[in-house]
Amino acid sequence: MAQAPKPRSKKVCVSKSKVKFYFSTVRTRVIPILKRVEVGDYPAKIGRIYGWSKQHVSYYLKKLQKAGLVKRKVRTNVVFYELTSKGKKLLVSCEGVVFGSGVYRLHRCMVRFRIASEGVLPGDFRRVEMVNWTALLGLECGVKVRHTSSSWIVHVETLYGRHPGELFVLAKNLADRVAKSLMLKYGCKLSEGEICRGYELGVDDPVAQLLSRYFTVSTGKRKMDHSPGELEGEIDHLSRDSAIEYLLMPERVKALEGKVEAMNTNLEELTSALQKLFSIERQQLEGQRSMQDYVA
Repeated sequence: MAQAPKPRSKKVCVSKSKVKFYFSTVRTRVIPILKRVEVGDYPAKIGRIYGWSKQHVSYYLKKLQKAGLVKRKVRTNVVFYELTSKGKKLLVSCEGVVFGSGVYRLHRCMVRFRIASEGVLPGDFRRVEMVNWTALLGLECGVKVRHTSSSWIVHVETLYGRHPGELFVLAKNLADRVAKSLMLKYGCKLSEGEICRGYELGVDDPVAQLLSRYFTVSTGKRKMDHSPGELEGEIDHLSRDSAIEYLLMPERVKALEGKVEAMNTNLEELTSALQKLFSIERQQLEGQRSMQDYVA
C-alpha cells in the first residue's frame, strides 16, 4: 500500500508581486536575514554569521527585494541592502516591539579554544611578535584567527543586533563553525570555546550623543568617548552585567517613581494630620489663656 505523501509547509504570499515563501523559510531564513539587513550587514557578513554561502544569502535577498521588503544600495564597490517601510513593519510584527533607542554593538569579542591535540601548523599564516611570545595570525572562513602555544583564538568581527544575548549567541555560533573548520583543515582537536574577557557592548544613547561632544567619561564598567562616525553617541558596556543593568534601568526608574508618588501621598496625609493636631493644640492654649484671664 502506497504511503501518503508528507504534507508540505504552506506558502505565504508577502506582496502583490506573488513572491511566496514557506512558513518554515520565513522563520529560518527571511526573519534572520531581515534582522541582519536592519543593522546594516552586507551579504557576505550575513553568510558568515549564520554559516550560509554568499550565493544562498543573495538568492533570498533578491526574492525579498522583489517582494518589496528590502532595497538595494551600492556604496563604492560594495552592495548593501536596507529595509523598506514594508520590511520594517513585517519585522516588527514578527519580532515584537523594538526596545531601546537604537542598536547594540558587540566588538572586540574573542572566543578561545584550548588545544587538546595539536595538528599541522598552518603554513600560510604570518608570525607576529606579541609581548614575551609569538603567535600565528591568519584568516579562516573569512574570520581572523590566532594560534598560540596553547589555544586557537577566534576574533569575532563586530556584530550588531537588538539584544546583547542575541549577539553573544551569534558570536559563539560563528566561532564554533570556525573552530570546526580549523579541526578539519589542520587535524587538531579543540576543547569547548569560551568567550574571553575584554569584549565591549555598545548601545546608542541620546544623552551620550549630546555629552560626548564635550567630554569623555569612563568608569570601571562603562565608558563614553568621542567615537566618530557610526559609533558616535554610544555607551560602551565593558561587561555583560553592566549591559543588563542598563536594560533594567527604565523599570527601576518606574518603580522608584511609584515609590516616590506613594511617599508624597503619605506625606500629604501626615501633613494634614499634623495641621489638625496643631489646630487642636492652639485652640486648647487659647482656651486656657481665656480661663486664666477670667479668673484674674
